[in-house]
Amino acid sequence: MNSSLDDDKAENVVVIDLYGKSSIADHLVIASGGSDRHVGAMAEHLLRRVKELGQGRCKVEGLNKRDWVLIDLGDIIVHLFRPEVREFYNLEKMWSIEMAEPERAAL
Repeated sequence: MNSSLDDDKAENVVVIDLYGKSSIADHLVIASGGSDRHVGAMAEHLLRRVKELGQGRCKVEGLNKRDWVLIDLGDIIVHLFRPEVREFYNLEKMWSIEMAEPERAAL
């Protein structure tokens, strides 16, 4: 997957390790494309590559608008953004917040 994004000149690729922190996925990949066409092309190439590897069953959202394309591969969720949209939603900040350990009630 990373080679597909590299080949397509994805910008600011970030991989966030969610293993043991969330039940939604083990990894979150966030990358930018310079335009809606770039984002759409990256998404289509990644989907083709995933299908070639026999992992064709995945959920895709936003491919028609191409501002923010989400590709859910099960253990890996890929977010492809136009830079302005990525900055607005700022997923990196949301997922980088350390979860505080719950305090134990005094008995």
